[in-house]
Amino acid sequence: MKNKSLISINDYSKEELLKILKTAEEFEANPRQKILSNHVIASLFFEPSTRTRLSFESAINQLGGRVIGFSDSSSTSVKKGESLRDTIETVSLYSDLIVMRHPIEGSARFASEINDTPIINAGDGANQHPTQCLLDLYSIQKTQGTLDNLDIAFVGDLKYGRTVHSLVIAMSMFKNTRFHLISPVELKLPRSVKDFIIESGLSYTQYTDISDVMEFVDILYMTRIQAERFADPMEYEKVKNSYILNNAMLNGSKDNLRILHPLPRVNEIDEDVDSNKKAYYFQQARNGVYVRQALLATILGLR
Repeated sequence: MKNKSLISINDYSKEELLKILKTAEEFEANPRQKILSNHVIASLFFEPSTRTRLSFESAINQLGGRVIGFSDSSSTSVKKGESLRDTIETVSLYSDLIVMRHPIEGSARFASEINDTPIINAGDGANQHPTQCLLDLYSIQKTQGTLDNLDIAFVGDLKYGRTVHSLVIAMSMFKNTRFHLISPVELKLPRSVKDFIIESGLSYTQYTDISDVMEFVDILYMTRIQAERFADPMEYEKVKNSYILNNAMLNGSKDNLRILHPLPRVNEIDEDVDSNKKAYYFQQARNGVYVRQALLATILGLR
């Protein structure tokens, strides 16, 4: 896996994903190891981010690496009209690995094809978010003790939600995953992702009411309906409050149920859920540091 870019979650085999998760366990037990002391990592965020950018930077700093890059492309030569090709070609001269978030689908794949420096896709438009997927897998495995035979419900923006797309593809690699897709009609999971489920020999069921699944699911994966993905603000207004989870709605749910959310949340999870033992989204965010440490170490050939 040395020098192997991660652009889409299905760039890695099931065995490679499990290797990353196993390595993440080791970093959780001992996150401060100076194994990146001779490495420079470029962090290029052309689109706003809090958890992904900061957890990558935390992972790098705790491993003794150095970070260069930007969190706002308006302060770079991109503002002057520099192409993505030229930005990547230049930054690769200064770094051993590039972490990149970009609003255009396919941008990370393009970056990986024009240069030999390994690229980690930190989100490309509404396409994929593979490192979020890895920490989601780690969180599911940690809370359920397995990645097989699970009922997993995805709620909210399934059309534009890149975290959902990546996790559905990853969970399709595991035995007997049952997918429950809850969304407004306008925000259903794309046909291509649903086809991937079917081609994997698995099944999915679509719903519009979250209460239809509360009694039997193991994982409830809530998502924000993303205003920035709508060209027409009126279309967003129609669906923005479609699902709001509160504590009372968890009555009768399974003891092992855990609620995940890639964050940030707006109002789709009420704050009264935060104190419930089934709320796992902040621990999920913490897991991102260990998983990203594992990924960096593996790609750089240090694990």
